[in-house]
Amino acid sequence: MSATSEAGVIVLPTPRRARHTSALATLARRRAALTAGNPRQILVPLLGPILLAMIVAPALKKATGGLHSAIDYQSFVGVGAVGLVIPLSCIFAGLSVIVERQAGAQRELLAAPVPRSFLVLGNLAVAVVLSALQAIVLVGLTAARGGAFHITGQGIAWAIGAGLLFTVFMYGVAETLASAIGKAEDFIGATPAVAILPFFFAGALFPISAMPGALAAVAKVLPLTHALALLRYGLVDPSGQGLHAIWGSGNTTVEAWASLGVVALFAVALTAVSIRVFKRSAVK
Repeated sequence: MSATSEAGVIVLPTPRRARHTSALATLARRRAALTAGNPRQILVPLLGPILLAMIVAPALKKATGGLHSAIDYQSFVGVGAVGLVIPLSCIFAGLSVIVERQAGAQRELLAAPVPRSFLVLGNLAVAVVLSALQAIVLVGLTAARGGAFHITGQGIAWAIGAGLLFTVFMYGVAETLASAIGKAEDFIGATPAVAILPFFFAGALFPISAMPGALAAVAKVLPLTHALALLRYGLVDPSGQGLHAIWGSGNTTVEAWASLGVVALFAVALTAVSIRVFKRSAVK
């Protein structure tokens, strides 16, 4: 028998990057399957924003005459409602983390030979996709109701960037709270302060320039304010009035990049914090 035929088959080890990618994809698919089995997590976050965009905004437009500018008020509020649907969607995702810890398979997942940060990142990937679908549905319904949009390729890019980074930030907040609080009742109690209160300060229903100076200054610090200004810049406000209200009159593109940088900074910071808090809670 020849030496060639006697030689065994050499199995090359799978590259670490490929193993990590496969593990992360598996965790994301698992979370997606759990989410698909819970329609309430998909539909409930849409109910309030749809009410705002489809009923409240047209009524306010009729009662007040709108913004008295070139921007359609119904579209203004429709895009602003994205600033409510994304936080609510991420809060629901965070609640599912608590439920899984108490009655699910998180203990077994923690024992799996994958970095613990992958559990957070896998959940984050599903939260991003779900929030994107909900935001698209909301904007689509606003358009169907008669909202006027100014859509360009560049504008869509700004909107996608702002929506993506803000979702990453909000899921970081939700994951951090889920890991730090640990009880579903306490987590739900924090929802108004985390997901709803910023909505009213960030210029979702009216420009921040209409608020008193002190409140407007607070609004300019919120990542939601910057995200909404970018979303509107990309979809309904090509003149960048929302960006000018934050940064003052200037180059709109520079202001857009500055606001995107603010949202990105918050997104990176809260993702890092959420992973750190999750790792600490996992060893308790």
